[in-house]
Amino acid sequence: MADHLATAETEISASPAQVWNALTDPDQISKYMFGSQVETDWQQGSPIVWKGEYDGKAYEDKGEIVEIEPERLLKVTHFSPSSGQEDVPDNYHTVVYELAGQGDSTRVTLSQDNNASEDEAERSRGTWEMVLTGLKEVVERG
Repeated sequence: MADHLATAETEISASPAQVWNALTDPDQISKYMFGSQVETDWQQGSPIVWKGEYDGKAYEDKGEIVEIEPERLLKVTHFSPSSGQEDVPDNYHTVVYELAGQGDSTRVTLSQDNNASEDEAERSRGTWEMVLTGLKEVVERG
């Protein structure tokens, strides 16, 4: 298993509750995660599916809710068939969102493991930075 970690973080001028709502509300998720439609019941051990279209191609990524602590932590696995890799546990990423309230704002730190190389980790980091920038805009616009 590759151990190159991709990380990204942002500061959002909102409470952890407001940020958490945007992380777990499918309508808001679609606004900052490339139009993805998310399906899950947000319970530990439950499946999670991201569906949509990217660059004109339909996709359906999947994973599982590994750990969930409202307003603090969301840990999910993620697999994308479009990666061309086999659908086996070794090819899943673990994505962790951590929220920390700081006065009138919330720091969101995100990490994604199992990147095959430093270059892949950099690409993942760039993608997650775009997602977090979108999340910040969605939450701060209210």
